[in-house]
Formats: sequence, C-alpha cells, structure tokens
Amino acid sequence: MKKKIIRVFALIGAILLAGMYLVVLYLGLTANPSTQNVLMAAIGCTIVIPVLLYAMMLIARVLDNRQNPGEKTEKKEKQKCRK
Repeated sequence: MKKKIIRVFALIGAILLAGMYLVVLYLGLTANPSTQNVLMAAIGCTIVIPVLLYAMMLIARVLDNRQNPGEKTEKKEKQKCRK
C-alpha cells in the first residue's frame, strides 16, 4: 500500500513539472510579456519541488523509526538467533 502512494505522488510531481514546462513553452511562443517571470518561477520550482519532496521523505522515515524504536532491535535479535 505504501509503495502505491509513493508512486502516485511521484506521478503527480512529474505531471506538475511537465505542465510547468508546457506553460512556459506556450507563453514563449505567444510572446507574452510575463514569459521571463514565469520561466524563472518554473526553474525555481524545478529545484524547490524535488528538494522539498526529498526532505519530506527523510522526515517521514525519521518519524516512522521514532514511533517504533523497539521493532528494529527485535528484528536484529531474531536475525542473530537464526544465524
């Protein structure tokens, strides 16, 4: 279930990035006066969105480990007993 959610968010992120570039391309072809501002915003979002998503994944991983600290030690002890 968790992997499906990650895939959905990755697909949404890819669609958003592609949509930003299509908008910039369209504005560039129509010679809109605000094209340069939109291009700068798209470039900024290209950097900011993946960095924020990565940070959220790291925070989620840390919080997940913090909620169940005993699980890791139990798993390690079981693995040691099996060897």
